[in-house]
Amino acid sequence: MDPFRPLFRHPHLATLAGNFWRRAIDESRFPTKASLYQTAPGTQVLVHENCPDKAAPKGHLLLLHGLQGSSASGYMVSMAQSACEAGYHVHRLNMRGCGGTEQLTDTLYNSGLTEDVIYLLDRIPGPLFLIGYSLGGNVMLKAAGELAQAAGAKVAGVIAVSTPIDLAACVRKLHEFQNRIYELRFVLSLRSSYRGRHLASPERFPIEGLDRTWTVYDFDDRFTAQHFGFGTADHYYRTQSSWRFIDSIAVPTLVVQAKDDPLIPFHLFESGPLQANSHVTVCPVDHGGHLGFIASRTPRFWLDGVLLQWIEEIRNKRAVLPVSTL
Repeated sequence: MDPFRPLFRHPHLATLAGNFWRRAIDESRFPTKASLYQTAPGTQVLVHENCPDKAAPKGHLLLLHGLQGSSASGYMVSMAQSACEAGYHVHRLNMRGCGGTEQLTDTLYNSGLTEDVIYLLDRIPGPLFLIGYSLGGNVMLKAAGELAQAAGAKVAGVIAVSTPIDLAACVRKLHEFQNRIYELRFVLSLRSSYRGRHLASPERFPIEGLDRTWTVYDFDDRFTAQHFGFGTADHYYRTQSSWRFIDSIAVPTLVVQAKDDPLIPFHLFESGPLQANSHVTVCPVDHGGHLGFIASRTPRFWLDGVLLQWIEEIRNKRAVLPVSTL
């Protein structure tokens, strides 16, 4: 894979650059189509699709964003553009209630909610690659682990980038003093979204304690865990962290992680199930922050090119395998 030459070596500058760097899709070549899927009773999810300008795509990519992101998040947009240029059909999934879709579901989303992804596996043609960013990476890894050997019939490969594989450890990291600006931004966004849900359905989304909620842990303990029946944030984190499912992953999987990610302890990727599972490849990068892989030279979006290189490798390997082994 091409080495990463960072524009910023400071992890916070890299993270901010990745968040604010302008990205766009060439709508004249790859127009965006909105598709709705009813994945559960009372729930629809919005998927934005972009097709390559050729009759038959090389394959399909299902992208999933991070906490309080959407299909319009920069990393989703730039990957869609790059993938379409490379001949892939892209599906950018919005988690429940994200991207302005609160009216489409009567539930929240959580860090381990795989139901919508698994539903879409039967609706999107193959070869299909799953790509998750940050929290979305946790969902994709967990889904692959839940499916285990059965995933091979539907999924060609899985990619997770800047992923909180241990939710409890990452929430603790997020709460450290140097990261409080990120946590405050997340909490204010979560509170605003939840307040809107409360106004639409007061009984389903009780608001008591919301104004006293200033950490992600408190929000998850008071609202996410209660809404989904986990009881406490600790039980929610323990049961929904993808590290518990990585042993069962049976399809090619790439995990890209910056060593200087300010939100995710890198030691999580140096041992344990990630290293023990031969289907999983960890790609460590010295610099990059959290989803901040902006290169010092063109092409700026190094991550997109590296992911597509890996996808091409896996796709080519599958093409030469005997049918009985697929």
